[in-house]
Amino acid sequence: MPAVQLTDRRPEVGPDELVAALVPPPRFDAVRFATYVPDPAEPSQAEAVRAGAAFAERVREGRGARRVGWRGLFGRRGGSALPQRPGLYFDGGFGVGKTHLLASLWHEVPAPKAYGTFVELTHLVGVLGFAEAVRRLSAHRLLAIDEFELDDPGDTMLVTRLLRELTEAGVFVAATSNTLPDKLGEGRFAADDFLREIQSLAARFTVVRVDGPDYRHRGLPEAPEPVSDAALRASAEAHPGASLDDFTALCAHLSRLHPSAYGRLLDGVTRVHLAGVRPTPDQSVALRLVALADRLYDRAVPVVVSGQPLSALFDAEMLRGGYRKKYLRALSRLTALARDAVAGSDPAPRAAG
Repeated sequence: MPAVQLTDRRPEVGPDELVAALVPPPRFDAVRFATYVPDPAEPSQAEAVRAGAAFAERVREGRGARRVGWRGLFGRRGGSALPQRPGLYFDGGFGVGKTHLLASLWHEVPAPKAYGTFVELTHLVGVLGFAEAVRRLSAHRLLAIDEFELDDPGDTMLVTRLLRELTEAGVFVAATSNTLPDKLGEGRFAADDFLREIQSLAARFTVVRVDGPDYRHRGLPEAPEPVSDAALRASAEAHPGASLDDFTALCAHLSRLHPSAYGRLLDGVTRVHLAGVRPTPDQSVALRLVALADRLYDRAVPVVVSGQPLSALFDAEMLRGGYRKKYLRALSRLTALARDAVAGSDPAPRAAG
């Protein structure tokens, strides 16, 4: 059966569809706090479960943020006690279960509620306009933001203002990231110039640390070796719904799509085949591949490659730079998906960091 080509697809996502799509990805449909299995050697994991469950109870009952008003976060003259912060922030390395915890929190809270990645959230504001995005999101009890990152000054200003508006309207916010909130932006832009905004953003969250090794690779081998081009083509033709693309052509195609459309790009795709994988030429291409890797992982789509190993995608300089954690997360996820292709199994939903 001929394979489809992702490069033939040009998905467009309208405003109403963007809002309707603000739910956890399919991999996390069934996760709950009860299905998170803390590592006994990492006490912070069990504590993170307790903190998430307690925060979900606050959201359900509307305690601590509903109609508090933004100035209330910093107290009032006369020494009155500070209310509890309206944000919860799961911080830790990749593969420790932060996304599992965030999705579990979302499932515990009654509607209206929204869940999206940081990229999806900023794109939503861009499509709807700031005032309309605030109007729609202000009606929610909870906004859950996965993969929270500040990659440029515009994002810093936008998100600081957005979260201020939403929490003043009484919306609770939960987020995950590989970077502490007061360290966001470091190594990527002149973060010192935006220190006030970054510190203001950090003040909205209670930080919950989630420690531990990457669960996706505990005791498991490295990514499978690349296959030959002939074997790649045979695999694509043997699996209904599989895609087959030249790696360089796909990278060029991704540059013409907004990352928020990458999920739609994968609709109905059962297995992704990439021919001629090689190191990424620059940061912009690398960051698009990170976004694609996240959407592949969300949808549990196995990956098969020819050319160079997946471990060669990002060079040593990239892995030392400001986006290091993003690249390592992408490699972790792609390696797991490459193993899934060899095993021929669909992994059950579990943690993702």
